[in-house]
Amino acid sequence: MTDGRLDTGVAAGRLSAEDYAENFADLHPPLDRHEAVVAADRCYFCYDAPCVTACPTGIDIPLFIRQIATGNTTGSAKTIFDQNILGGMCARVCPTETLCEQACVREKAEGKPVVIGRLQRYATDAAMTAGKQFYERAAPSGKLVAVVGAGPAGLACAHRLAMHGHDVTVFDARPKAGGLNEYGIAAYKTVDGYAQAEVDYVTAIGGIAVEPGKALGRDLSLAGLCTSYDAVFLGMGLGGVNALGVEGDDSEGVIDAVEYIAALRQASDLATLPVGRRVVVLGGGMTAIDVAVQAKLLGAEEVTICYRRGKDNMNASEYEQDLATSKGVAIRHWLQPKRILAQSGKVTGIQLEYTTMSDGRLTGTGESLTLGADQVFRAIGQSYVTEPLEGGPSVALEGGRIKVDGEGRTSIAKVWAGGDCVAGGDDLTVSAVAMGRDAAESIHKSFNTRSGA
Repeated sequence: MTDGRLDTGVAAGRLSAEDYAENFADLHPPLDRHEAVVAADRCYFCYDAPCVTACPTGIDIPLFIRQIATGNTTGSAKTIFDQNILGGMCARVCPTETLCEQACVREKAEGKPVVIGRLQRYATDAAMTAGKQFYERAAPSGKLVAVVGAGPAGLACAHRLAMHGHDVTVFDARPKAGGLNEYGIAAYKTVDGYAQAEVDYVTAIGGIAVEPGKALGRDLSLAGLCTSYDAVFLGMGLGGVNALGVEGDDSEGVIDAVEYIAALRQASDLATLPVGRRVVVLGGGMTAIDVAVQAKLLGAEEVTICYRRGKDNMNASEYEQDLATSKGVAIRHWLQPKRILAQSGKVTGIQLEYTTMSDGRLTGTGESLTLGADQVFRAIGQSYVTEPLEGGPSVALEGGRIKVDGEGRTSIAKVWAGGDCVAGGDDLTVSAVAMGRDAAESIHKSFNTRSGA
């Protein structure tokens, strides 16, 4: 409401400029020096460090925390970047509550872990703000590598390859580099243009050329890349969005959550972004939480997440679920969509069916529920789009995604892959970074093997 009247339907500019600024401020303001030292002092510096085992990139967490405690913030940042060059973003978006912090001995003993994520941000922010670069390129190798996708996997791969002296060209279909970090993360988790600042930091090592607006299958072909480059890394993420497959799915007001989040992240003025008064979100993962919370912060009066299974089955962590409810989002379980209700082509509500588990299978009960809504977000998962790879060398797939071995090698010689587009991944930024980094090492090793070094 901007003038005291009740808004109806989908509208933009529901709130004041001050409200937008407050609602989308940094979710976790950075620690100051005193807070960081106090937090670091809680670490037991365990010899077996279960937190390190829980980190997909294997950061030496006790070491970087001890370095903070002893005043060596720069050394702490290097310890982090040695394993995860995108450690700053991961500090902001990683589900630490289910990874390193869940494994923390303090969490096991007291139910209150060391705030590893916030300490990681403290160290990496200090280094980046100071413009401190820790790595130099090796002597030029003469090798050329194409990286498709400028997201976490692609950037991590490019940086590690550049360290080894290889020249890298990163292609991305979107206008900006950053991938999920730029287009898919809730705005309150990464404020002040941090995603682009991190891209600049990563590429400052040199030897990395970024070419935005270049899509595989449209502007590039895998066959052409294999001919022009000594190696290719595929890290283009997931391009498809799962459809609801119910009547009325094409009604005005039914929106893909990932597209809406991307539009929000790129909006220069949040007051221009239309949001419903009554919003329903379908799904149980991080995207569902992110779009639901942001709809509420944009001024939606009622936001309800409907998930077809129980609370414990939701992919979103308990912390994220609690965050949503703290912002006024209602989460309802055991409900699946049956029909979108519409008038004159516009959404007016959604009919859902209660579900239950029967003989190990999810089934509908036949009992239905109708919720009024003027905006329905699809957040029921993404799928890998295979069309960009068609018409060239055949890449083996597994479960609808690219099949790779333990080093990220695909079924095609000279082609590696990593991130969300590969089979068996967990769709986490930190895991994508690890896959990109490790694939780069495998590519580098293959060059040495081919040259007989």
